[in-house]
Amino acid sequence: MQPYEPIWREMQGFTEGRTPETNDEIWVLEHLPVYTLGLNGKHEHLLNPGDIPVIQSDRGGQVTYHGPGQLIVYTLLDIKRRKLGIRQLVTLLEQSMVTTLAQFGITAIANPQAPGVYVGGKKIGSIGIRIKNNASYHGISFNNNMDLTSFNHINTCGFKDLQVTQLADFGVNISTSELAIPVVQAINSALTS
Repeated sequence: MQPYEPIWREMQGFTEGRTPETNDEIWVLEHLPVYTLGLNGKHEHLLNPGDIPVIQSDRGGQVTYHGPGQLIVYTLLDIKRRKLGIRQLVTLLEQSMVTTLAQFGITAIANPQAPGVYVGGKKIGSIGIRIKNNASYHGISFNNNMDLTSFNHINTCGFKDLQVTQLADFGVNISTSELAIPVVQAINSALTS
């Protein structure tokens, strides 16, 4: 469980200090409650943030909520070395969540017009990345077993009336650290294939 801003600054520092020999890293964590706005995030999508902090971030995308019970996976990758384009990386991250959900018998899809992963039209996984110096940082947020109420106070990802869901809504009751295992395995498998 980590506050958002220090981790974000660490990702920026890691990316700035990379050399061609720097190993890629995957960071797995949960965040304390926070709303984040992406580079093009519009404050009009913050309907009623209340006491939850709002941070203007440098990732792509609009506004989202992070909190306990949500898996965060940050992928700090040399995309040039891996010969990955931005869309390929987004697809890889989406597919890691789709593959994981299939392991629990849940059918999910990605939507190229609205990046992320959806089950029955409700968003279960979000993606926001940043590319700098041919390297990626930020990554995915995957709703596991959390209080979804805070999503009611924003237009999630900039979409009015977009509903969210989580694994617990489908009777899957695992810890967020347990959920991280198949997600990271799916990412690693895609990166090495």
